[in-house]
Amino acid sequence: MSRDTAEAAAGMKGITFPAWHGKHYVTLAELLVRLGSYGLDLTWRVTFDEIVDPRCVEMERLSAGAGMDTLTLLSLTTPFLQLIDAEARGFAEDRVVVVLTEFDSSWWDVRVADEGVLSELRRHYPRATDL
Repeated sequence: MSRDTAEAAAGMKGITFPAWHGKHYVTLAELLVRLGSYGLDLTWRVTFDEIVDPRCVEMERLSAGAGMDTLTLLSLTTPFLQLIDAEARGFAEDRVVVVLTEFDSSWWDVRVADEGVLSELRRHYPRATDL
């Protein structure tokens, strides 16, 4: 996690859970959908330690400017896109309110300013534990 993100996420609560549920990989697209209306109006910036797909290059390009809206990010992550060491930061105005961090295609850390969103995610990912 970048230093800027760590400072912004310090006041957020979070969970961590395996990215694999049997043979099912939890994609960034799936997490965006699971955020529901909370994530719909956010602006996103995504960074990668490893580029695994040409769509990652486009996400980085869009992130370098003002960021991208949720529907643009969703369109770039579907169909199936498995990430390796990536971080998606969702902003409401200039404040980070969501941080989705994927580690080595194995784990997701989710930090959110809204506890209700975490409760919903825990329901979908019962193996989640608190950060």
